[in-house]
Amino acid sequence: MPDRSVDHLIIGGGIAATSCARTLRESGAPGPILVVSREADQPYHRPPVTKEYLRGGVARTDIVLEPEQWWEQAGVELMTRTSVTELDTAARTVKLQNGETVGYQTALVATGALIRRLSVDGAHLDGMHYLRTPGNADSLRRDIRGAEDIVIVGGSYIACETAASLAARGGCQITMLMLERHPLMGSFGAVAGQWFRNMLQRHRITVVGGVKVQEIEGHERVRYVVCSNGSSYRADAVVCGVGALPDVMLARKAGLELGELGGVLCNSRLETSAPGVFAAGDMCEYVSVIHDGEVMRIEHEQVAADQGATVARNMLGAGQDHVAVPYFFSDLSDWVSLEYVGPAQVWDEEVIRGSLDAGSFSVWYLEEGRLRAVLGVDREADVRRGRELIAARASMTAADIAAAA
Repeated sequence: MPDRSVDHLIIGGGIAATSCARTLRESGAPGPILVVSREADQPYHRPPVTKEYLRGGVARTDIVLEPEQWWEQAGVELMTRTSVTELDTAARTVKLQNGETVGYQTALVATGALIRRLSVDGAHLDGMHYLRTPGNADSLRRDIRGAEDIVIVGGSYIACETAASLAARGGCQITMLMLERHPLMGSFGAVAGQWFRNMLQRHRITVVGGVKVQEIEGHERVRYVVCSNGSSYRADAVVCGVGALPDVMLARKAGLELGELGGVLCNSRLETSAPGVFAAGDMCEYVSVIHDGEVMRIEHEQVAADQGATVARNMLGAGQDHVAVPYFFSDLSDWVSLEYVGPAQVWDEEVIRGSLDAGSFSVWYLEEGRLRAVLGVDREADVRRGRELIAARASMTAADIAAAA
């Protein structure tokens, strides 16, 4: 017998978990809700960690998802610094690290992702940093006081946002090293990737594409980053933004079915292979009706929030497919904001609206004449219209896109 029981158990402390708890209460769920998070902080917005919070423009209290009093007023119990050690889907119980056993009627597994670490000689040295939590950003800010040279490894959202934030702070030279030819090229293609590269370089960030980090040199602390082509870059600190891996350790131990993309496999209603157990966020791999049944796994805060809300409604018996078109946004300092709807896993045609030179453009990604995604830089209306057309499963030509205002 469990020590106690709740109606709805939420495992995780990110935006998917918070969105689920909030939507449950807003939808009239009357019973007890328990959120169990291994994080030290109460749930917070993750994007500011590499942006406003890293730059020192906002405090920790400014990035929380809900103020402390909300949890009490909503009647949602939040346990931080607590891990779920076992999930028994047959008995519908979990065991917490404090030894307590909790029963549940429905559960959400939203354990997020784990930072992918650089696996090269010297990666253990002082001065190596990864950005995922506010504590990581605090450590980086302290460590780079007086730094002259900082190397960013990677060309992802995290790497680009971090490079822009550190450059905006001033006082040091930023160098980005990446496997791709251009930053963000894997998501947006060569044309947009070249534009982002040029924009970063205009702000005195050195961008080096097509290189692989081979070794970090130093005695106790990093001194140089050495690449496989023999090039070497001085570094007072190194920040790694080389991606993340879905955290499926608990799910795997519980016997939940995993997908080919590394996440927990869910149906279109975000329910896992265990009845009454759902998944959302970075570790959720689901059948997307928007994408004609294609299995998707998408890492972004807004996507996680939308998924958490869908799970809450389905915990209450709605039986709804998750039909939100995935939406992304990112800010590179105050230099540029980008929006993206999609995503396009593959595409065979790119159509540009607006002007790359003027910095106001959109890229429309087509696959066999079907609109798959839209990237917008200072083109909010294009992104909004693209979202509608993707939801409508629209087939388009370049001429259609030219007239798609």
